[in-house]
Order: sequence, then structure tokens, then C-alpha cells
Amino acid sequence: MTSSPLWASAFRPFYFLGALYAPLLVTAWLGAYLGLWSLSADGMPLKLQHGHEFIFGFAAAIITGIVLTALPSWAGTEEIRGGRLMLLVALWLVGRIAFWAAPWLPPLPAAAIDCLMFPAVFAMLTPQLLRAANRLYLLLLPILVALFAANAMYYHGLLTGNHAQAGTALRLAIYAIIVLYVLKGGVLAPIFTGNALREHGRGTVAPCHMALEIAATGALLLLAALDLGAAAPAWTGSAALACALLHGWRCARWQGWHVADVPLVLVMHLGFAWLVLAFALKAAADLAGIVPEAAWLHAFTVGGLGLMMLGLMTRVSLRHTGRPLVVPGAMLAAYVLMFAAALLRLAASVHDLGPAVLALSAGLWAASFVLYFMVFGKMLRGPSAPRSATTPRSP
Repeated sequence: MTSSPLWASAFRPFYFLGALYAPLLVTAWLGAYLGLWSLSADGMPLKLQHGHEFIFGFAAAIITGIVLTALPSWAGTEEIRGGRLMLLVALWLVGRIAFWAAPWLPPLPAAAIDCLMFPAVFAMLTPQLLRAANRLYLLLLPILVALFAANAMYYHGLLTGNHAQAGTALRLAIYAIIVLYVLKGGVLAPIFTGNALREHGRGTVAPCHMALEIAATGALLLLAALDLGAAAPAWTGSAALACALLHGWRCARWQGWHVADVPLVLVMHLGFAWLVLAFALKAAADLAGIVPEAAWLHAFTVGGLGLMMLGLMTRVSLRHTGRPLVVPGAMLAAYVLMFAAALLRLAASVHDLGPAVLALSAGLWAASFVLYFMVFGKMLRGPSAPRSATTPRSP
């Protein structure tokens, strides 16, 4: 069983399950939101339930697939496959079962089961990353610790009836994902952009500006500390404004407008544009109160994270199964649907457009992953295509 192509690389089972889980999660949440059924028998607010499964269910699967697939190529670590990969997938699956069956299970064991995956990933990666030549890859370890801590803090809040703590835990997890997004995406986006620019004879990206990289990451960490520490809005708003300016400058140096005709690269730049907008919305909410504070979270989770996930899932699925890096038409449609979902979700937050617009946004979000599953589901379970030296590849 471990010799099946499904267990050859982490992206295969985690993308498969994450893309399958996305529409199921939206359907369950949307039905509860519209009052068609109830998801919780223990009084858990729907917002917390939805937020947890978006992060620790759906996003955890996709992010784990991305990270574990990228590290062997970029950090020279050993590929996690076979039995070890099956263990990680099993921990993700039993975590989902424990979460949804929580009302009928002893609370503490159910919580403990759902907190197992990130420690397992940490245990598998730590020895390898300690041997990696580039020590910067060790930054992944505190991110994994933060995600585990956030999940444990979430359950502690639920078990003690402290829903405010559970909400803070979800925000901690979002910040951990943003840090990973900035660090990993901030490496891949300029590299892929530079490749595309050179291939099309359009020059290249500006060289890495280390002081700017440090300042942008530092501003993000400051914002996270202030926000999670419930600092005054003037402080969090100022930090968010600094993030918007620094990350906007950082992204502008990559010259994404010159690769507008290269979908696999453009979608990454659009994701970063939504991240910068998210910081600007956070600043606008805290400094001027002109938009709801939650608007920035939706801009990042739907627009920034959604587009980056789809782009990397497409690239990895094609490249690591031996296919040319040519985006299928259905995936172009998926990018458009995700962008539209982000616009509608933001509009619904800012202008309080009601449940119909919110439902439409959620449907478009789910549809983008349905399209991914339709295009790549069989490919993820099957053997890779034979590679050819003459196979054309786009960046």
C-alpha cells in the first residue's frame, strides 16, 4: 500500500484531502449559517467552529502538503513518504473525526487527538532542518510550534468556556500562517518572477534587499504581538500601516505587472496584493474605524491565502507529476472564481450586504477547489507522467 503513487510525496494526499474537504466544509458551515441545521451540540459559536476547521482542517492540509513537498528541493531534506506520510495523513483524518464527533466524545481526549499532527510534523522535520546548510529553514520550526500552541489554546478556551481565548487562538494561528506566507512566498514569488522575466526577455527582478526583508518581517511580528496582546488600536493600526507600506514596497520590487501573461506567476502576485490590502484594511479599521476590523482577515484568508494556495497547488501538481507547467483552462477559471469570492467577501464585510452575498462568496470559494479536484484528483492518485527533455515548461 505504501508503494502507491499517493504516498510518494506529501502534496498528493494532502492536496487531495484538502481540496475534497473544502466544499464539504463550506456546505456544512453555510447550512448552519442559514439556519438549515445545527453543527454544535455544546454551544460552540459557529464562527469559532468555522474558523477552526478552515485553519486546522482545510488550510493545515494544504500548507502541510506545500511545505513538505518544497523542503526536499529547496532545503535538501529527505522526502517524507510512505509510512511516515501515511501517519501524518492519519493524524489529520482522526483530528477531523475528533473535531466533528466532539459532542459525543470525552472533551479532553478529543482535543488531544486533534492537536497531534503539528507535533508529528515538527518531530519529523527538526532533525533534517538542523542538518540543512541554510539555517533560515529553521524558522519553520517556531511556526509549527505556534500552530500547535494555537490549537491547544483554542481547545483550552472551549473546555473552560472562554470563547474569547479560543478566538484569540485562531488569530494566533492566522498570524503564524501569514508569517509562513511572507517568508516562503516571499522567496518563491521573486524567483519564479525572475525566471519568467528572463524567459520572455523582460529583464529580471531587483536583487534581494535584506534590510527591507528584515523590516517587513519585523513589522509583521510587531503587529502580531500588539494585536494578540490587545494593544490600543492606535498601536495596532500604526503597525498595520507600516506592514502595508513595507510589504507593498517589497512586492513592487518584484515587478509582477511584467508577468501578467504568465498565470502561474501572476496568481502569486495577486495573492500578495490581497495581503497588502489586508494590512491596509487593518490600519483603516484601527486608526479610523472606516471598515469593520474583520475585513482584513477576510481579505487575507480568501484573497491572499486562497490565490496563493491555488497557484502553488497547480504548479506543484503539474511539476511533481511530470507534466508541463501549462495551466489548464479550468484552473484559470478557478483563479477568477477565487478572486471574485474575495471581492464579494470583502464587500459583504464592509457594506453588510447580507447572507445572500456571503453565501455566493462561499460558493465561489468552494467551487475553485472543486475545479482543482476535478482537474488534479486522478492525477494525484496516479503515477507521474514520463519526463521528456523536450517537454516545454513555463515558469
